[in-house]
Amino acid sequence: MKKHDNIYAKALNKVDDFKFDESVVDVFPDMIQRSVPGYETIVHTIGELAKIVVSQNSTVYDLGCSLGAASLSVARSLPNNTCKIVGIDASEAMVERCKRVVQTFSLPNPISIEYGYAQNVEINNASMVVMNFTLQFIPPDDREALLKRIYDGLNPGGMLVLSEKIRHPTLNGNELLIDLHHQFKRDNGYSELEVSQKRAALEKVMLTDTFSEHESRLKKVGFADVVMWYKCYNFTSMVAIKG
Repeated sequence: MKKHDNIYAKALNKVDDFKFDESVVDVFPDMIQRSVPGYETIVHTIGELAKIVVSQNSTVYDLGCSLGAASLSVARSLPNNTCKIVGIDASEAMVERCKRVVQTFSLPNPISIEYGYAQNVEINNASMVVMNFTLQFIPPDDREALLKRIYDGLNPGGMLVLSEKIRHPTLNGNELLIDLHHQFKRDNGYSELEVSQKRAALEKVMLTDTFSEHESRLKKVGFADVVMWYKCYNFTSMVAIKG
């Protein structure tokens, strides 16, 4: 049974910067479902994309794997022993919980979960790399180098799946999308206080880009095509394809 997210339900004297600690890990499935529109669709589609692009005896990397939802989607979508899946996360609490989650399933493709920072991961023989709402937490100055490392480690025809909260390029348009997202959270039971305090906690931690910034950076590091396949409010998922 999922634990209910009430981390920001009471007024805090000081709202600390958001971090993926034990308190977040405990409620993460509830938090993500009630906060990210289309999350289940995105996770399911990652498995569908894996059917198209993952080749025999290759590796799939899930950078910022959290509790392994994307890794599990890939593992279940492919025939037995198609690939190995490596999940990486920079939260020790998340890694320990994810290991326990993965071990509860008998999977057709093996998943290994490791602690580490996406910026330091060696990408080799990859047919797919997944960053599901991860790049937005990487320092902006590190993003291009990380994407270049991913590009270089992908096999020809390989794919990066990049899901992100994005910023609309105009102030009014951006505020409209923020308002719609906040209403989505209210509709899922979050109070005004919770919405406000969560926004304050994320303000300095989650630094978003516009879609055009993502697209131009991905093409700059070498990707042949960038396709936005999903968008709802200020949340999107795209694929970048290596030629």
